[in-house]
Amino acid sequence: MLLALAWGLAARSPHTIVYLPLRRATVPDHHGWGRPLDLVLLHHRLAFPPSRWKQVRSRLGTGRPHTVVLPGEAWPARSTDDHRRVRYQEFRDHLRWDIAADTLVLTGSREAFELEADQVRALAEECPAHRARMPGTHCCAEISMGRTRRHPDRRRPYAELHAEYAQ
Repeated sequence: MLLALAWGLAARSPHTIVYLPLRRATVPDHHGWGRPLDLVLLHHRLAFPPSRWKQVRSRLGTGRPHTVVLPGEAWPARSTDDHRRVRYQEFRDHLRWDIAADTLVLTGSREAFELEADQVRALAEECPAHRARMPGTHCCAEISMGRTRRHPDRRRPYAELHAEYAQ
């Protein structure tokens, strides 16, 4: 649920850096590949260079609680045509990714975040019921990052963020 709220905030708040310190979380026993990373979500209008993240993180304090209210339709239904547009070479609203200081930095427009919101929403809304029906089963989201494999970006190739639901 926290990821879904953070995702919605990043999509709608072009002046906010959303930081989820995840790399020290307990890794499931069956997790045999990759490494856990912290996650930063931010709107592309900030023009924040990921290379500065380590410096910014070192200056973070304990923080203070904030209340965020997302609209009732925080995850608008996207048409099939919206998802098909992503495949075209001239489409530019992809999530951009970079890794800096053990942190995955995802940058994008509202459109880019919303195009992947179905995966995040399903993780938050459907996985708890799935795991309640079938305890111990795997429930995850594969979130697309970068341009499609068909029109690759050499600097940041297509990748998928594997987000797993754990209780």
